[in-house]
Amino acid sequence: MKQTRQIIFVLLLSVTFYLTFFSEQPSLIRTGAAAVYLIIVLSVCYVLILENRSPYKTLVWMYAILFFPVVGYIFFIYSGQLQVRGHLFDSKKKDNQRYLEPVIDKDTSNNWKQLNREEQFISSRIEEEAGFPINFSSEVSVLKDGNETFPAIKERLREAKEFIHMEYYTFRDDQIGQEIIDILKEKAELGVEVKVIYDAAGSIGMSGNAKRSMKKSGIEMACFHPIKSGFFTQKINFRNHRKIFVIDGDTAFVGGLNIGDEYLGRDPKIGFWRDTHLKVGGEAIRSLHTIFLIDWSYLKDEALDLDKYTSLQSKVESSGGVQILGSGPDANRGMISELYFNMIANARESVWIATPYFVPDKDIRTALSLAAKKGVDVKLMVPEISDGYLPKYATRSYFGKFLDKGIEVYQYEKGFMHQKIMIVDGQSASIGTANVDFRSLNLNFEVNAFLFRTPSVISLIENYKKDLEHSHKVDADAFRNRGILVRTKESFARLFSPAL
Repeated sequence: MKQTRQIIFVLLLSVTFYLTFFSEQPSLIRTGAAAVYLIIVLSVCYVLILENRSPYKTLVWMYAILFFPVVGYIFFIYSGQLQVRGHLFDSKKKDNQRYLEPVIDKDTSNNWKQLNREEQFISSRIEEEAGFPINFSSEVSVLKDGNETFPAIKERLREAKEFIHMEYYTFRDDQIGQEIIDILKEKAELGVEVKVIYDAAGSIGMSGNAKRSMKKSGIEMACFHPIKSGFFTQKINFRNHRKIFVIDGDTAFVGGLNIGDEYLGRDPKIGFWRDTHLKVGGEAIRSLHTIFLIDWSYLKDEALDLDKYTSLQSKVESSGGVQILGSGPDANRGMISELYFNMIANARESVWIATPYFVPDKDIRTALSLAAKKGVDVKLMVPEISDGYLPKYATRSYFGKFLDKGIEVYQYEKGFMHQKIMIVDGQSASIGTANVDFRSLNLNFEVNAFLFRTPSVISLIENYKKDLEHSHKVDADAFRNRGILVRTKESFARLFSPAL
């Protein structure tokens, strides 16, 4: 209903603006058109005021709507309302509740004896806001790059007997993509159920021939928010950034690597690709699978037999807790940002962050500064080599303030670093698909694994230390003396922070 009203408003604004300023209609018609135009503009401004945004944001959008006729309103629809777009995913929210209740056994989630108070708080927030409980019967193995991740995935895919459920932001049909496609096709032809979700924007490079051949082999495919229809539904900005494999209910994969040759370091412009993925066994698979089932139902409107999949999932003996979080505009807005904030704010000894895109909101910037002021060892690692001009310089625009606060900033030099990791006090960690930027924190559908006192946290720490050996520490004095051209690039890129 709201979308229809907005389309009508755009048409009315266009027509009345033209009649008012460019037509040669009688003055009575032009006056009436001007009155309608003014009423619509003022009503939009009134709604803006009622949303209780920060005053400067409200004024900026009011100026845009008032002084850039029609264009300002269209830009507001597709950009200015991104923070209040929960209504676009009402049906998905219902699916969330419908699937979470029967799939996840919450009776096994209340064993918090191993965790300290701060870790219990983070875990409780995830369960309260997103419905995913902590699991103490899960096993997680760290895969530190494409050379470890893709062989592990292909090996398990070849062993699949019941089903393969896959959800990826980027799925290419290049060399590694075609290798996986061939395995999926072979399995589908042998009667294994294969379902694939891919994002329309992230997988735009996949050829039509590849998609047709997969479907012909019996693979069921679902495209997340096709670009053409996205313009009309206003969902084009909301992308599915998740990377999930669930195979036979006993193995799952999640993390930072998409499917493409560049993730194996085969892009000559970027070179070596540093990333981190997880191989998951045990109870935590239930949560990852639930995310896939919810997204599949949302895209295909297909009621799946949950018992068919959940009965295959098993427990394993392990130490520590694993908790999965599916975040996005269908859940509590800003959930990832809130968790990152609390992890940093509650840190006692250390906060180590590695992310390819670092455009933090004010809360996270404040938490990092206060942590450093308390004497917490705060390290930030970002890539020296970047796959985008704006993210590269927008990230660097924050270095100065952090260096002044005593935060250590490192730039990874061996190649492009794409992992998204936060390690707190050497005991808990977050790893997954969410970057520390506006898009991941507010717009994208993401999935992260939160690890509490698991052996995998030790692996992450060891890998982080090795990454530091391939990084240079940013010198505060040298950074302050950088040239005016570099400063200009940083300031310009930072203007686009809300779009990154």
